[in-house]
Amino acid sequence: MQGKDTPEAKAEVQVYVGLDVSKAAIDVYLHPLGHVFRIANTNQGLRQLKSRLAGLKVVLVTIEATGKFHRQAHRTLHAAGYPVAVVNPLRSRLFAEAIGKLAKTDPIDARTLAIMGESLKLAANPPPAALIAELQELVLARRAAVTEKTALENRLGAAQSRFLIAGIKKLLKAVERHVAHLDTEIDRLIAGDPALARRQEILTSIPGIGRVVASTLVACLAELGMLSSKAIAMLAGLAPVACDSGESKGRRRIRGGREHVRSPLYLAAVSAVRCNPDLKAFYRRLRDEKAKPAKQALTAVARKLVTLANTLVHDDRLWVEKPA
Repeated sequence: MQGKDTPEAKAEVQVYVGLDVSKAAIDVYLHPLGHVFRIANTNQGLRQLKSRLAGLKVVLVTIEATGKFHRQAHRTLHAAGYPVAVVNPLRSRLFAEAIGKLAKTDPIDARTLAIMGESLKLAANPPPAALIAELQELVLARRAAVTEKTALENRLGAAQSRFLIAGIKKLLKAVERHVAHLDTEIDRLIAGDPALARRQEILTSIPGIGRVVASTLVACLAELGMLSSKAIAMLAGLAPVACDSGESKGRRRIRGGREHVRSPLYLAAVSAVRCNPDLKAFYRRLRDEKAKPAKQALTAVARKLVTLANTLVHDDRLWVEKPA
């Protein structure tokens, strides 16, 4: 501990906590007290952290998203009543550079996160429900397995050795079984929850969105139906971002958002321009009348899909084809 603050004085100070989380440890910074310390990223370490925070007027705890390593701290602190904000690592890095912190160490990152929480007035976000968290893990595991399957198929196409070909075929069958098992478990979890099953039903009613894309949206875009069309498109990484300066009007490009949601929606858009009459007409209008490149037009269709899904989930109704 630094300084000679009395417990009574510290209890009156609004404290912003920054946590830089790694697999084994968590670096903690208490702003503006200036206290920095490290704990183990374990249940015992988190109990120590709660003990250190007891008696302090904690306004916000800011954590950088680090795959799965931050989840335990997020759940534990939220359950203890502390408001926790989880931020994108790129955003926190850009903030650090904006305030002149070019060096990068774990204690510096923890301090930056604490100051970021205070300066930007970040909103706390609760951890996902246990069922959603499990679904996300399964959906992302399925995506990784499909990527592995594609890589094996490419290797098989290039292989000439009989021994190698036989080995790759065995691996392919194992991966295919793994994907099938993941599909079964994902379907079981969704079907077992009435709210998720209804959301899946609404999403699959939209021509172009199949079971796999729908389950991805259910698991990884839980905000569907709760945000505006612009906000949900931005969250999915499908909203064009302005790039204007003075009289110069730059090209709008999509950026940011959740790539693991955007990619399936793009594939759904490819299907939608074939089987969804409204989106097919929209795509042809962009291509023929406005001379948009195919990829840009498909991105616009994907944006239409996610905003349509957002509206239908909000209204709790299935898609119906408009009469001629």
